[in-house]
Amino acid sequence: MNDAVLRLDGIEKIYNRGLASEVAVLRGASLEIARGEVVALVAPSGAGKSTLLHIAGLLDTADAGAVQIAGQDMTHKSDRRRTATRREEVGFVYQFHHLLPEFTAAENVVLPQLANGVGQGEANTRALDLLTRVDVAKRATHRPAELSGGEQQRVAVCRALANSPALLLADEPTGNLDPETSDTVFETLMELVRNTGLSALIATHNLELAARMDRVLRLEGGVVTEG
Repeated sequence: MNDAVLRLDGIEKIYNRGLASEVAVLRGASLEIARGEVVALVAPSGAGKSTLLHIAGLLDTADAGAVQIAGQDMTHKSDRRRTATRREEVGFVYQFHHLLPEFTAAENVVLPQLANGVGQGEANTRALDLLTRVDVAKRATHRPAELSGGEQQRVAVCRALANSPALLLADEPTGNLDPETSDTVFETLMELVRNTGLSALIATHNLELAARMDRVLRLEGGVVTEG
């Protein structure tokens, strides 16, 4: 695949290596995500999708294989370089929003920008723009506990996109929501992804949502297959 934003090649991950309890979660998993492509990752519970996403997003390291993000081979880079690339090129959305409870919705979107060297004024403008696009601007000064589940997750999406990453990784981003709210949040996520042109790998158990993406990948037995 040309112009891949994410490329994983032969990823292996073994827990408790050398022990009787050794578990090989990933056994040579490979995939590519093109620029502007939205791909679903479907897997049975315990198949290793979270592990794969963490390795793809440089939150974890593989025991073998290569990771390339936005044309950069990150396989043997220093922790400092991996952290910088993760901050600049990757956005994460999880099943649970993980918003900082002591900060407002707007502040949760501003903070990652400040950590990336963006000025306060520019960060505030960017945060309000993103919150407006997901119809939560009117709740910008509210803390997470004052927001509904759907509002919290939409703020989490804005936070993930705050630094204009090349790649969005989402792990069951609607899995903690009721069906109606799940559909609303998914549509919001898809609209933002499409409008910004970034690439996304979205893990989901929801086959109906998966079918609405560009491609479906399946993780089973430690390897990734199409469809």
